[in-house]
Amino acid sequence: MKNKQSLGAFPRTRMRRNRGAEWTRRLVAEHRLAVDDLIWPVFVIEGEDRCEPIPTMPGVDRITIDRLSGAVAEAVDLGIPAVAVFPYTDPALKTPDAREAVNPDNLVCRAIARVKESHPGLGVICDVALDPFNSDGHDGLLRDGVVVNDETLDVLCQQALVQAGAGCDVIAPSDMMDGRVGAIRDALDGAGFAHVLIMSYAAKYASAFYEPFRDAVGSKAALKGDKKTYQMDPANTDEALREVALDIDEGADMVMVKPGLPYLDVVRRVKDAFGVPTFVYNVSGEFAMLKAAAGAGCLDYDRALMECLLAFKRAGADGILTYAALEAARLLKGSE
Repeated sequence: MKNKQSLGAFPRTRMRRNRGAEWTRRLVAEHRLAVDDLIWPVFVIEGEDRCEPIPTMPGVDRITIDRLSGAVAEAVDLGIPAVAVFPYTDPALKTPDAREAVNPDNLVCRAIARVKESHPGLGVICDVALDPFNSDGHDGLLRDGVVVNDETLDVLCQQALVQAGAGCDVIAPSDMMDGRVGAIRDALDGAGFAHVLIMSYAAKYASAFYEPFRDAVGSKAALKGDKKTYQMDPANTDEALREVALDIDEGADMVMVKPGLPYLDVVRRVKDAFGVPTFVYNVSGEFAMLKAAAGAGCLDYDRALMECLLAFKRAGADGILTYAALEAARLLKGSE
């Protein structure tokens, strides 16, 4: 504390006094986690009355559209403000040009319509990227082994428009193509969807923590090569600030950092630098690790989960996409 005003010294100052009782700990808590902070990702699959467990994500299922309304009803009852919908596309519909992504009657568009019909007050967020629809498993179009940027933008804009047309409230481009936020904003505005928000996956890293998600949407087996030419290098944080700045300039209403736990420093830098609504994705690998550790008896799952989610808030996140949203919301409701 050299050259700074003294904040006290032992024994007159005893830091443990504020920690001595549960009520004082509540009074002096600097950060709080609430149900309002949670977004629940859900996976949909074709068929009827099916619930298909995802082996690498314990407790997470792919469900058919007829079960979707019932599944999200609990989220609504718990007060969760939004869900993010991801499709498991029939492999027979996957093509090099990802044409199913722009089909207004595709699985994700039908799922959006069902949720908005049954729960109109629940926010619906949709991923804009081609990997669930692309036979090459990439977020963009592949030409001679290279993911092409500008051609991909045209398809992403069409994908955003069919999702908005189905009732999607928030378009969330996760592809990391250059210029996609501005292109999508222009497309939405030009088609009468100026009210639709954009939550940009602004700082999305080429991470090892996505593998269970790729199982969940069926892109893992199809993926040729890796995604390092468009997703960010985990070594870089200044680059993340440039990416976020560009997306804000192009019209992003909210920005996201992905993954979460290994990138808390990036969340903090983004929030400090821009002060815009900042979200974080508690990704599938993080979720699966916690489940595996708890299953092995290494830790208390509920306590560890809430500690991780609070860490996102402490780092500056305004909201958290997490597969544990229902579990966390139940715990928060139970503590009220």
